[in-house]
Amino acid sequence: MNTVAVIDYGMGNLHSVAKALEHAGRAKVVVSHDPATILAADRVVLPGVGAIRDCIAEIRRLGLEEVIREAASNKPFLGVCVGMQALMDHSEENGGTACLGLLPGQVNFFGEDLHDPASGSPLKVPHMGWNQVHQEQNHPLWAGIPQDARFYFVHSYYVSPADPALLAASSEHGVRIAAAVARENIFAAQFHPEKSQHAGLQLYDNFLQWDGS
Repeated sequence: MNTVAVIDYGMGNLHSVAKALEHAGRAKVVVSHDPATILAADRVVLPGVGAIRDCIAEIRRLGLEEVIREAASNKPFLGVCVGMQALMDHSEENGGTACLGLLPGQVNFFGEDLHDPASGSPLKVPHMGWNQVHQEQNHPLWAGIPQDARFYFVHSYYVSPADPALLAASSEHGVRIAAAVARENIFAAQFHPEKSQHAGLQLYDNFLQWDGS
């Protein structure tokens, strides 16, 4: 049976992610910060919640930065929420934080005075709850997921990819945001698939079948 490693650096909703992956029943799921275990897996997931500065600091403290780079270079790799933001170049959070730089782009703050551009009504930050996700690419991870399906978000910062070709899906919360990005064997989502019921479980199931091409 194939294995999928969920990287444990102390900052992710590991239990929920692992249980959702196990629900698909297509792989053995291991939660680990051991480099050898992670690199031996067929697929790798980088989850994340909390402040990006703390996430990056823990990744580096545990010696996982190069492990993440290697895994993301040669096998199906999935970033989730802050795990997606960590893959970018830089985040505005915590006064400015250098991220891992695996994908070109910035992570921006929604702002203190966010409004719906159509109605003018104020919008809450963090962006929390269900929102439509518009697929911008015909990607294998969207198989069986309807266009504009709703996924669950919790975030105050959003990714702006430097290369428009990276955009795998978009969503709207006062501004247009990257709901997902993709390049070659890397896919990353701002929303939480493990909290997104059928559509989220379908995405995890698709990831466990994906060969990275």
